[in-house]
Amino acid sequence: MTAPVLYSLAGKRVFVAGHRGMVGSALMRRLAGERCELITVPRGDVDLRRQDAVERWMAANRPQAVFLAAATVGGIYINDARPGDFLYDNLAIETNVIEAARQVGVEKLMFLGSSCIYPRAARQPMPESELLTGPLEPTNQWYALAKIAGIMLCRAYRRQHGCDYISAMPTNLYGPGDNFDLEASHVIPALIAKAHRAKDRGGEIPVWGTGSPLREFMHVDDLADAVVFLMKNYSGEEHVNVGTGQEVSIRALAETVARIVGVERPLRFDPAKPDGMPRKLLDTGRLRELGWQPRIGLEEGLRATYAWYLEHVARHAA
Repeated sequence: MTAPVLYSLAGKRVFVAGHRGMVGSALMRRLAGERCELITVPRGDVDLRRQDAVERWMAANRPQAVFLAAATVGGIYINDARPGDFLYDNLAIETNVIEAARQVGVEKLMFLGSSCIYPRAARQPMPESELLTGPLEPTNQWYALAKIAGIMLCRAYRRQHGCDYISAMPTNLYGPGDNFDLEASHVIPALIAKAHRAKDRGGEIPVWGTGSPLREFMHVDDLADAVVFLMKNYSGEEHVNVGTGQEVSIRALAETVARIVGVERPLRFDPAKPDGMPRKLLDTGRLRELGWQPRIGLEEGLRATYAWYLEHVARHAA
């Protein structure tokens, strides 16, 4: 027997913060089927890093539910190059939106974090209880610190103000709308862009690090479905991991991407570049117990993402 929904989105005014990003766009697609009124605001109209602007907009629009997907994001290189931006921007965005939501009486808020919140030496797979048990991975600590602060702010507002604010921690994401800029991208879009370039121009496919780290990857449409599921079916102080439970080495991932792109150029691993955490796999037992499972396999998702890249990125760069 299906458990009753704790919070219905039907008929609600729902604000997706960061609606033009990869995660926000996926949420917009998923929420289109929830019979809710979606409200958004372009970055050019309201800078979420500006407290006064956020509070004025929230007071004028009064959403009943909020998905906080807005963030300054990027891979290892850009995290290391812009630590101040990653810490300040993300702290400002989350504190402004969460406090403004409290002021206008938002019924429910979902804060989206990242699996990088867990310590570098966390036990694997990483359960939610590993939070704050050790030092962070240096290559993404600035982003991780901001996301940890967001989790704790949601917990604090739940305790002090009775706010129904919850947090979800996605694993590594990929899919349509990803950032394929090699200076700012994560590993999957970077590999797709490099493999496609090698197919067109020749040469090797450069890959950061040794290829040995193990990673878990989730298609962003699966993430959006899981987040909407949690919004409707979960209410608790503890954050919830969102992942697939499957892992792959960076070497095997790079080989798969090259095969999907259709290129036989050799992979060139660069051990002088950082590997990041040796292994990063989420324990998603809590989410499974609540009744949600992913549906998009890695190969299927990579093929769809490459097709999107060809249509929306490579086509316009030619």
